[in-house]
Amino acid sequence: MNILQLIVYPISLFYGVLTSIRNLLYDGGFFKSVKFDFPIINVGNLNMGGTGKTPHIEYLIRLLSEQYKVATLSRGYKRKTTGFVMANEKSTIADIGDEPKQFMTKYPQLIVSVCEKRVNGIAQLIKYNKTPINAILLDDAFQHRSIKPGLNILLTNFNKPFSTDYIFPSGNLREFKNGYKRADIIIVTKCPKNITAVEKNRIIQEIKPQPYQRIFFSYIEYKSMVPFNKKEVNVNPENASSVLLFTGIANTEPLEKYLVEKKYNIQSVHFQDHHVFTLSDINKIKERFNKITDTNKIIITTEKDFMRFENKEFNNILTNLPVFYIPIEVNFFENDKLSFNKQVLDYIEHDRKN
Repeated sequence: MNILQLIVYPISLFYGVLTSIRNLLYDGGFFKSVKFDFPIINVGNLNMGGTGKTPHIEYLIRLLSEQYKVATLSRGYKRKTTGFVMANEKSTIADIGDEPKQFMTKYPQLIVSVCEKRVNGIAQLIKYNKTPINAILLDDAFQHRSIKPGLNILLTNFNKPFSTDYIFPSGNLREFKNGYKRADIIIVTKCPKNITAVEKNRIIQEIKPQPYQRIFFSYIEYKSMVPFNKKEVNVNPENASSVLLFTGIANTEPLEKYLVEKKYNIQSVHFQDHHVFTLSDINKIKERFNKITDTNKIIITTEKDFMRFENKEFNNILTNLPVFYIPIEVNFFENDKLSFNKQVLDYIEHDRKN
């Protein structure tokens, strides 16, 4: 711990005690946890963010959608609506939030919904869908104790696992570390592709999984860059030498490392996670880009940030600029992939039959 962390540690202890009391009340049955009689998978974390929930949920969507009718239920962070909302082709980020908007855009067959109260959200999903839903994916509901998922997946970042972090505000944990025991599966995310067996064993020993828990390791795959305006931009991003990177996500380190490995000269503009871009922000980005003297330059952002560009005024500013976003997917190391897929699919089939 550094000096600042030590100064605020009493606040962290107080906050941790409050969350522990809340968990004890749920564990003791004083607060009610609802369990539904069909498959519900939660993907969450102990950290405040930056573990890669969105691409892991997308992995599950791809895994399950070929065989089952799948729905997602998110809180809809920073949306301007309240209560239960079922997404449709007219839904905006203001209606449902950026991550649900991304799910809806990439997977048209998916049922996408948002609701602050997850129990009510699931009840509404069941009520308003004419054909039965086979599985519901909960987005970031590890601390949402009023619902008890059938399969609880906990994510933790390879570079900063929960086992070495501290509770907020001394660190980024939402509750004490022992909350990990509620998980059925723990995924160590954003691993280097050349991770060794020694490194895996070290992390497993740090986490100390319970006998009923499985630990898997995943990594990020960066896909080909996609132009913001496919008609106007005729620049090949692979030939660029300088990049202005702007992001509004929790953890930019893996992306920046990837771009450095691609030999780009990078200048960065960072905003807070889930940042709602303004016209002033977009003008700032354009000004920073114009100040780069290298003529062989491009602008890069994330897929999640790209989803927030619904404003027509943004489009007018960015249309003639070489703006690209980078889609990402997560994958598992070969043995982990087979075992993880099997555990998820076995759970779905078992819960459907019961």
